[in-house]
Amino acid sequence: MPLFGHWADLPPELVCRIGDFLDLKCYASARGGCTAWRCALAPPSPSLLLVPDDDACSPSAASISTRRSFQLKSTPPGTHCVGASNGWLALCVYIYSGQSMLSLFNPTIASKIALPALIHGSSNRVSKIVLAPNPALDDFVAAAICSTDRLAYVTAGARRWAVLDPVRLAVGDHLTDLVYHENERKGLVYCLTSHGDVHVLRLPERRRREPLFADEPSPLPLLPITRPRREFTAVTAQRIEDDRRRRAHHLYAMIHKRTLGPDLNARANVEPLLSLPFNPATSFAPPYNKVSTFTSAKNLVFCEGNLYQIWRNTSCTVTLQLPGGGRRRVAENEVFVLRYYPQRQPCWDAVTDLGGYSVFVGRNNAVSVCAQGVPGLKGNCVYWIGGRGRDQCMVFDMATGKTTACLQAAAAAAGAVPQITICWYTSSPALEFAAFMERLNKQHSTDASILLVSELRSLFYSIHSSTKNETNYY
Repeated sequence: MPLFGHWADLPPELVCRIGDFLDLKCYASARGGCTAWRCALAPPSPSLLLVPDDDACSPSAASISTRRSFQLKSTPPGTHCVGASNGWLALCVYIYSGQSMLSLFNPTIASKIALPALIHGSSNRVSKIVLAPNPALDDFVAAAICSTDRLAYVTAGARRWAVLDPVRLAVGDHLTDLVYHENERKGLVYCLTSHGDVHVLRLPERRRREPLFADEPSPLPLLPITRPRREFTAVTAQRIEDDRRRRAHHLYAMIHKRTLGPDLNARANVEPLLSLPFNPATSFAPPYNKVSTFTSAKNLVFCEGNLYQIWRNTSCTVTLQLPGGGRRRVAENEVFVLRYYPQRQPCWDAVTDLGGYSVFVGRNNAVSVCAQGVPGLKGNCVYWIGGRGRDQCMVFDMATGKTTACLQAAAAAAGAVPQITICWYTSSPALEFAAFMERLNKQHSTDASILLVSELRSLFYSIHSSTKNETNYY
């Protein structure tokens, strides 16, 4: 008898109706069950991470391809997102004088990893964090922008983050984006500046190591940021804020004391991507050496092994005077996609397509997705979050050069409830396999067909009984 018997022969439309009742973890497990179910159920990623306007701790993932919303586990109170990668969120609480307490949280499976304190002399706040795939309490690597010209990284078992020396940047330049990439099993973080310069942080090799403070509770719940109610008087609100500051100061003193001594991170180094000193005039093909000045939103992304810069004009429409008397109009929210050609000079030049892929940029570690066969997804597009007022999901079509609102998934998920868009959320490629194996290990392999569908049986019966199809599938 086949492993899944007649369950693999369920009509695709019935499998889809069953999938509508599942949370994200069970949905991923069902997609990993067999080839037929995987074909019937659209991939849940990429999704928009949304939170209700009145409750920043209850996120949901609005999937573009499934046109539905998956409710996620609540995040710790008082935190906000500074990064996302492979199903994990990097959460931050600012505690005292710009110092930060950070943690990793997976809202799909409610798993949390408390990171060491990030303590440095600058008052700048962490703007973005990227991390290696599939982190664990005793095996993780993360990197962060912690100042205009400084990077920090942390590994499992470290006492605190290692803050690197300032990156050599041009006057007026600053770090603006990070993307994690693995090359020959080595972790690399590519760092982009507002001028389009790229530096490479070579992270230490991952290794399992017991966390230094594994037995201590995370201090994050000590600092909930309470929103004063409208009926509160100004005096009451001030007392709440003063109390929070006192607790923050006490927590900072405790953290500082326990992080004295070496940080215990293996050595890492930063080096420029280009062998020659960076110069926009020689690094970017014309007219993009001029356009670079007027595209303040810049991101990095890897697509099919190639490195790209994504530029966007966040200000009003401008007309540039080019050498030789020409002009170049740069519209508001116009997007430019430049590919890195290491053997050329200039080494960055604009492209008109992404080979059928689409890219998703924002607070998340930027990802590329092949659009073929993914419902609702269009190839050769840049999906980004921004716009005037409330952050919106937008899509730039490289073929037409037009930017439009991508509201289908968000509107279907949010309904009438106002939502705040956080970032793009992609589940881990290993989630479907891991979720299936977790169930498989609980019983004998000969019972796999019963194991996989036991959670879905009651849903199947209720849905099947409501249809006119009387064929016996079970």
